[in-house]
Amino acid sequence: MQYVAVGGGRIPALGFGSYGMSTEEMLRMIPHALRAGFRHVDTAQVYGNEEGVGAGIEASGVPRSEVFITTKVWVANYAKSRFAASVDESLRKLRTDYIDLLLLHWPFDGVPLAEQIGTLNELVDVGKVRQIGVSNFNLALMRQSVNLTRHPLVTNQVEYHPYLNQSTLIAGAREAGMTVTAYCAMAVGRVFAEPLLQEIARRHQKSVSQVVLRWLIQQDGVIALSRTVQESRVAQNVEIFNFELTNEEMAAVHSLAAPRSRIVSPPGLAPAWD
Repeated sequence: MQYVAVGGGRIPALGFGSYGMSTEEMLRMIPHALRAGFRHVDTAQVYGNEEGVGAGIEASGVPRSEVFITTKVWVANYAKSRFAASVDESLRKLRTDYIDLLLLHWPFDGVPLAEQIGTLNELVDVGKVRQIGVSNFNLALMRQSVNLTRHPLVTNQVEYHPYLNQSTLIAGAREAGMTVTAYCAMAVGRVFAEPLLQEIARRHQKSVSQVVLRWLIQQDGVIALSRTVQESRVAQNVEIFNFELTNEEMAAVHSLAAPRSRIVSPPGLAPAWD
């Protein structure tokens, strides 16, 4: 596993995503993923599977100190009266006394942003959280958040795949000393039918998913999440550190970006995207 240094700490460059997975799937997949070499597991309060993540990590036999856990606070818990209590519940479900990375899941103007960021900082102060960040924030909100925080914000977790141009946001994150964590990397399966990606995969004797994940982590300051419920795919997806894409191949994958390619943009939560 390779790591990305940020905010005085480091984050595994590749994470195992758990969105949409049941507790039963977590108990099966997380031990398998950790034994295959994953060291970063991503979940969220609203996914409803933090308990499964905690049980899966415990069942893996991999020491807690070697596993990087990311979870996200849901918008309904942003108010000061609910925030810390919701994190205590996440800690209980995850079977741990600290969270490696805690994110605000979506922008929410029902609670002042300064209050949201302030509570994140307080949780770092008391040792319940080691690093903090945001998710699904546009460039303006990300910059506002950076100006409001005492502890470094280390990442903005956003949708990012070959069809979605996130160059503006990534440049802004780098300027702020942050990383970008990419979810929905396979564009809900669209990448697997892409001739260009198939050709690059053949050239390197790799799979399309390996090429996409390699394209992501080969960009400075980008962390990739990989999600699968197929045990046969897990070992393959973690084997992306033994090859490199050429500059021409990187540019070719970037050229796939096209307008109207965003997949995740829920009304009432999504900001004005860059």
